Amino acid sequence: MILTIDIGNTNTVLGCWQGEKLLLTLRLHTNRDQTADEYCLLVRQLLESRGVDPAGLSGGILSSVVPELRMVMKEAMRLMTGKTFLCVGAGLKTGLDIRMDNPAQLGADLVVDAVAALAKYKPPLVIFDMGTATTMSVIDGSGAYRGGLIIPGLRLSVDALSARAAQLPYIHLGPPERFIGSNTVDCMQAGAVYGSALMIDGLIGQAEEELGQPVTAVATGGLMALIHSYCRRELHYDENLMLEGLRILYKKNAK
Repeated sequence: MILTIDIGNTNTVLGCWQGEKLLLTLRLHTNRDQTADEYCLLVRQLLESRGVDPAGLSGGILSSVVPELRMVMKEAMRLMTGKTFLCVGAGLKTGLDIRMDNPAQLGADLVVDAVAALAKYKPPLVIFDMGTATTMSVIDGSGAYRGGLIIPGLRLSVDALSARAAQLPYIHLGPPERFIGSNTVDCMQAGAVYGSALMIDGLIGQAEEELGQPVTAVATGGLMALIHSYCRRELHYDENLMLEGLRILYKKNAK
């Protein structure tokens, strides 16, 4: 049994795997101020609350877009399990052909998403990940990572709008009742959800025009759960794409 950990800017997601079966997932708030001892205690309690004995873990792997937490979480897992976890970064075998100006600049989360998507879907691919930022990765027909887009995240954008527009309230993101809103909150929710869905539809079309062929569109990320059903283009929603990519990378690199 192994533990996969995806440390995002807003949330950290953990997955416990038995072979290729995902037994459970856990989600906690990413806190840059917590120490390794605190993360060790928190993760241990969460696992034990779900019936998992941390002593039974044979190893694990983590990916972080928060540089200062990479070593903190790695040390926390060593304290909890007595084992050294793998970390997505330089020196880890990915098998990914990255054709960008500076491959080292590609975020760990995008690497992991690409590894998982290539294992499950036929290229060319576009991969959308909606979290604190919305990202689009483009993989060509040969399986090479060509690059992509980084877009302000949905929650970030809505909060920024509320903060800068004096008469607009902070809203809860949820399914809009209708496309054309009849009050301020409905208008903001419809704009956020339908605007994001139509943006994704348009980006898929633009990627196909750029590559000169149809693409398979894959979607993941916490906010994608709300958006994907409003998209008109075919979209493979894969909630646990990151965790699956981490499992694949662990299998490639574990001794």
